[in-house]
Amino acid sequence: MNTVLSRANSLFAFSLSVMAALTFGCFVTTAFKDRRVSVDIHVSKVMLKNVDDFTGPRERSDLGFITFDISADLEPIFDWNVKQLFLYLSAEYATKSNSLNQVVLWDRIILRGENTKLNLRDMKSKYFFFDDGNGLRANKNITLTLSWNVIPNAGILPLVAGSGHVSLPFPEQYEATKSY
Repeated sequence: MNTVLSRANSLFAFSLSVMAALTFGCFVTTAFKDRRVSVDIHVSKVMLKNVDDFTGPRERSDLGFITFDISADLEPIFDWNVKQLFLYLSAEYATKSNSLNQVVLWDRIILRGENTKLNLRDMKSKYFFFDDGNGLRANKNITLTLSWNVIPNAGILPLVAGSGHVSLPFPEQYEATKSY
């Protein structure tokens, strides 16, 4: 009565429906897991320069340099549904022109099976810490936070902030820049 193609189509559709239901079931087993862990961030050196900004109008902008330490045990985050973590250290601060500034200073990808204990010492920013003006100078509340995106095998991509951050003031004076 039914052709071979009709039967193959029914079998394929049923198999796809079963696999979708199994994938959803796998997602539900880890969907409500708390993925926060404690993070210890320590800043050992802060330096500030006022440099030419070549990306816009010919004005000078603040450029910050930070040396930091990070300690965290990310083992509780990993389970069977975590493929990798995308870690990033961000700085948040307010200036006169912007109520919220966010700058990513450093990042790293940790795959399943790699060492999940972070013990980083004397790390420098991977990316430039530019402000679009002079908002870093004498800023008393710059907050560094380690956050991560969980990349699962199945399910949503949660964005999680670690339960530890550090607030630091920036210097009131610029470091002398050398002219060559």
